[in-house]
Amino acid sequence: MIKRVPIFVSILVLAAVAIMVGLGIWQLQRADWKNGLLDTYAAASGMPAIAYPAVPDQADAPYFRKSSVNCLAVVGWRSTSGRSADGQAGWAHIAQCRTAGAEGPGAQVVAGWSERPDDPEWDGGMVNGIIAPDSQYVIRLVASEPVAGLQKSQPPAIDDIPNNHLSYAVQWFLFAGIALVIFLLALRGRNKGVAQSGNLS
Repeated sequence: MIKRVPIFVSILVLAAVAIMVGLGIWQLQRADWKNGLLDTYAAASGMPAIAYPAVPDQADAPYFRKSSVNCLAVVGWRSTSGRSADGQAGWAHIAQCRTAGAEGPGAQVVAGWSERPDDPEWDGGMVNGIIAPDSQYVIRLVASEPVAGLQKSQPPAIDDIPNNHLSYAVQWFLFAGIALVIFLLALRGRNKGVAQSGNLS
């Protein structure tokens, strides 16, 4: 008896496997891109200081570059969980600074660290530091020296940049392999059942 292969189901499974393999390859390409980006970040600390970007480009943010900001006035504060320069857990205090006219661009400045989330008393001034990622504003400047009343915040580290593309690629390839094995086992069981039915008849 000829064993028939379910054409429609086979097409669906093979298409799904192809998509998962494609996603795995894409993640490998992303891993190469991210590794190159991290190499750029690693070299940034030894490069000359740059002007703080008024409008940062998220696709090409100058992370880990030295820069400076003249905080003309502090228009707000936000506190996030952070660590001090010696690794203590606590709060990083981020000043929302006005850097130009009333309607001009601003800057986010990590003014320092403390054990409590209470806003420090600081009205602004010139700040030197290192540009770091910011989840809300793309970049922020981590002050090299804290303002009065705060301790120095932990400087940004390349290890804080996620680089999971290789593990994602492995997961997609595993999903594809598992889906293909399950399909082949199901097909084998189906054909075995068809063969037994044929023998009984």
